[in-house]
Amino acid sequence: MDTELDQPLLLVDEDRRLDDREHLLEVENLAVSFRRRGREPFVAVDGVSFSVRPGEIVGIVGESGSGKSVTSMAIMGLLPRRSAVITGAAHYRGQDLIGRSPTELSSLRGRELAMVFQDPMSSLNPVLPIGLQVTEVLRRHQQITRADARDEAEDLLRRCGIPDPARRLREYPHQLSGGMRQRALIAIALACKPKLLICDEPTTALDVTIQAQVLELLSELVRDLGTAMIMITHDLGVVAGLCDTVNVMYAGRVVETAERRELFAHPQHRYTEGLLSSIPRLDAPRGEPLHPIPGTPRDVVPWTRACAFAPRCRHADDACVRSDLQLVDSVRPDHPVRCVHPVDAPGAEGVDHD
Repeated sequence: MDTELDQPLLLVDEDRRLDDREHLLEVENLAVSFRRRGREPFVAVDGVSFSVRPGEIVGIVGESGSGKSVTSMAIMGLLPRRSAVITGAAHYRGQDLIGRSPTELSSLRGRELAMVFQDPMSSLNPVLPIGLQVTEVLRRHQQITRADARDEAEDLLRRCGIPDPARRLREYPHQLSGGMRQRALIAIALACKPKLLICDEPTTALDVTIQAQVLELLSELVRDLGTAMIMITHDLGVVAGLCDTVNVMYAGRVVETAERRELFAHPQHRYTEGLLSSIPRLDAPRGEPLHPIPGTPRDVVPWTRACAFAPRCRHADDACVRSDLQLVDSVRPDHPVRCVHPVDAPGAEGVDHD
């Protein structure tokens, strides 16, 4: 007999096929703050908006502390309800996910929405074999037998590039290498062929060779299944090789949005320019020094008073100290930026006060 948890309580029209131009997920003015005893709430995400279409890979990039992971966890309903205050909307196939009960969201997580976390060792249960962790998702959301679930789990591990999958199903997470643990986590996320996959720094703990293999695997799965993906990362190399559209976040807000090639060819926000300037380039002259962004992500001012990046920006002046900075197409079409002195603005070269 089916229990309440077995029923998809959050109703979506699963039979209707979305047009490629329609948005699978629309995040509108999402804000997240955390209550702190005896202190003002800490604002981690401050009015973030973006959208994802079927089969599209959208990147969210920024330094640690910019609000990327909190944004994804708010969408998935994984933040602690006692301390987190979430406002705004996240419409998935027409239904707002924000404010839904854990029971309603559990009917979607794993079946329609899935997430690959940054550290597979802490995301996988260390006392359960890999096979049980994969089959649990399959049996939770599909009406299949234990034997069929195990066969499907073995096929999933094989497709994710794990050798000898039948043996790996019997092994525990500590018996797998870092790359195989991450592949097992991807297999769990893709078990029910979700329509939206959120990847939160999925290659951070991996060496460069394994990183490339995991990214190629994710790219192939998106192409084969038509899955939409949100790639959260601080690595612009990952963005350059994978994403279609990129949202650059700083201090809880999106400061620039553009198509991938447009962003790398014509960065507009001074923060984006700084991120790109701090990356080693193969075409740079020998001995050319890097140009890191001065200060740290903690050197910010509230967006309500000024541009949060102003304390670290060489181009900041009195015009940056205002509270009405909007994300607008101020310089290039279809390339909104939240900056008083965009890179391509007329006379921008003369603004440098360094």
